[in-house]
Amino acid sequence: MRLLLMSDTHLPKRARELPAPLLAELPRADVVFHAGDWVDTATLDLLESHSRRLVAVHGNNDGPALRARLPEVAHIELDGLRFGAVHETGPAQGREARCAARFPDLDVLVFGHSHIPWDTTAESGLRLLNPGSPTDRRRQPHCTYMTATVEEGALTDVVLHRLPPRN
Repeated sequence: MRLLLMSDTHLPKRARELPAPLLAELPRADVVFHAGDWVDTATLDLLESHSRRLVAVHGNNDGPALRARLPEVAHIELDGLRFGAVHETGPAQGREARCAARFPDLDVLVFGHSHIPWDTTAESGLRLLNPGSPTDRRRQPHCTYMTATVEEGALTDVVLHRLPPRN
């Protein structure tokens, strides 16, 4: 099962549209995660209509229309792995322990907010993944998103994809 992970798209404020390489991944993904800060409902509509399955949450920059359609925290089980998605997890320092305490029943937590890619595992075994942002790199060298595979109850092939600079 192929996963596509993104967050912090901030459309149309940070870019006019999602990058073509990211859009090209949609038909290949069995499940798409978006960890919040959409800003516009058009992006949600696009992902809902082009994703086989969408797991999504709202972020701190999302207004009432998105908050009415999306939860703050989402949960899904995929091939025996328990996933969660949330926008904010707080400061980097202490993140693993804080998230392990907040989400003791998860195997994988997809989050966003910082626009900084993150892939660590808490002592409890909780895997924390932040795909960065495909549209707003902030202080990062590249805009990014992630793909991963769930196979036989295991998360494998977690890849951070760097996007080319926008013109």
